[in-house]
Amino acid sequence: MSALNGPSRRSAARAAHSPERRAVRDLQAKKAGQAARQGAGDSGELPPEHPPSPAPSAWGALTLPGEEAKGNARIRSITPRPPRKPRLERAASLDEKSWRRWRRLKTSQESLSDANETSSSNGSLQDAAAGARAASWAQSPSPGACDASGGGRSRGSAAELGKRVCELSSSFGELLRGRALSGSKPRLCQITPSRPLPPVELDAASAALRTANRIDSECADYRRCWQRGPGRVSSSSSDSRLHGGGMVCGSCSADSMKSAFSLLAPVRAKDVRSRSYLEGSLLASGALLGAEELSRYFPDRNVGIFVATWNMQGQKELPVNLDDFLLPTDPDYAQDMYVIGVQEGCPDRREWEIRLQETLGPHYVMLCSAAHGVLYMSVFIRRDLIWFCSEVEYATVTTRIVSQIKTKGALGICFTFFGTSFLFITSHFTSGDSKVNERKMDYSKTIQALALPKNVPDTNPYRSSSSDVTTRFDEVFWFGDFNFRLNKDREAVDSILKQNLEKDMSKLLEYDQLISEMSRGSIFKGFQEADIHFRPSYKFDIGKDSYDTTSKQRTPSYTDRVVYRSRHKDDIHAVKYSSCPGIKTSDHRPVFALFRVKVRPGRDNIPLAAGQFDRELYLIGIKRRITRELKKRQEQKDQRSSSVCSIS
Repeated sequence: MSALNGPSRRSAARAAHSPERRAVRDLQAKKAGQAARQGAGDSGELPPEHPPSPAPSAWGALTLPGEEAKGNARIRSITPRPPRKPRLERAASLDEKSWRRWRRLKTSQESLSDANETSSSNGSLQDAAAGARAASWAQSPSPGACDASGGGRSRGSAAELGKRVCELSSSFGELLRGRALSGSKPRLCQITPSRPLPPVELDAASAALRTANRIDSECADYRRCWQRGPGRVSSSSSDSRLHGGGMVCGSCSADSMKSAFSLLAPVRAKDVRSRSYLEGSLLASGALLGAEELSRYFPDRNVGIFVATWNMQGQKELPVNLDDFLLPTDPDYAQDMYVIGVQEGCPDRREWEIRLQETLGPHYVMLCSAAHGVLYMSVFIRRDLIWFCSEVEYATVTTRIVSQIKTKGALGICFTFFGTSFLFITSHFTSGDSKVNERKMDYSKTIQALALPKNVPDTNPYRSSSSDVTTRFDEVFWFGDFNFRLNKDREAVDSILKQNLEKDMSKLLEYDQLISEMSRGSIFKGFQEADIHFRPSYKFDIGKDSYDTTSKQRTPSYTDRVVYRSRHKDDIHAVKYSSCPGIKTSDHRPVFALFRVKVRPGRDNIPLAAGQFDRELYLIGIKRRITRELKKRQEQKDQRSSSVCSIS
């Protein structure tokens, strides 16, 4: 029986591999593939114009017939790995990059795995793979049928396996090309952050300070280059060291970079090579006094100026602290220039200047100081701005020739800052309640005899007059002890002051001689004065807040004033006008005014000060400032370490 069964089984196996049976199986597979393509086309996953080959799915396992699987036990099923999912991510803003860096991969995966997006390219490929996998199962015979057909392995099974793998590869390629040519674009789901974005950091620096680190628009690539790897650049560094240290990027060469520790705007070599016949004019770029440099330091082109006047009455004793005088709490910021005029100054003028330098500190230097008898004037400026000042010139006028000691007269200092010329005059006019005409004569003599400017050219000579020095400058500040009084007796003035006027001094100013003469145009023509909201600055008892209690009973008056004039309308804006009641070493109270003055660009062809200042005074003032601070700390330390014992 077994002998009979052997030949019958071999004949059955040969019949199973006969051409007729293979043709039937191919016809069945072809019909199943057409059915699968029709179903996939109805679902919209595969376009009809690019049908894939009737092959098993690229995503499923490769299944062989049963008789071939038995003979090829060593050959495992092959599962082609699909391509990686594309990392699609929307561009993050600068504020989101630091927040999203640590969860970038997670957000990308969530955006690609959204089940609600039916038109996603990933989902379409997966659906197409499912349809192809169904066709593969339809054309493959069942395991039972394979087992029933026999257990032999034909010699052509290896070649057929290779052919089947090639068909799978071509089918998968046609599938991907069909999706690419169909014109369908993948749609990405909208990414929404899981928590609110971090707040944007704001720059707290003021407008004037922010411009110090401004980079020109032509050199904007420097900032991007240096964000990658800052480092100190030495003059001896070679190009290889610069590139090796990450200090030079592709868009920025070693020849055009700037130091990461410098606040100066970079200068390109091509700009240095260029020659311009406009050099030194208003239209040239890169001029020292030009518009670019002015906008860098003053974006709004306004400079802050502090102007003060004080009749010291010739006292040797100086105030212990000048902070309330030079550095008032309102406004919060110090000014760019400090101009202080003194009448009847102290005997030691140098000591007075040292005290000014000590109070203002290392941020300021004394640009100029001049004297005419006991008339003193000192000009301090921020040390960063000293390079933009012209040569400083001064002149004096004596109004009392008979007196050997020059107590009455005028002292003027002038210079040009960028393209704006300044004139500062401090005066001490004739005293006396009824000597108004003498004071007007002092004014007329001053404007005619003050010989300024000398070497510095006039910024607008067409609007100048040889008979009036104040017409030869853009901005003029005149301050001092003008000695104009109130045309009212002492009792009437005291009764008005006792009415608790607070800041309304209009009742007193109705009797002011200077306001009356200015309204008539007989003095200070073209000048203005800020509104007065402080009590009369003259005459006090020394060391007290009470007005004159001597037998003379002088009437309180506004003798100390600050007036100003400008060639251009609204160039000068008065910010504050007040007195300093805390300084009581004289019978006069100091009077000061804060101004905002518009500055214009200038030319480089004027004689410059070349950064000169009183260095000796600067060192002495800073040394005293340090000594005072150390002494203060030592006193605080001694006070904490001391103990007081009491015996009951």
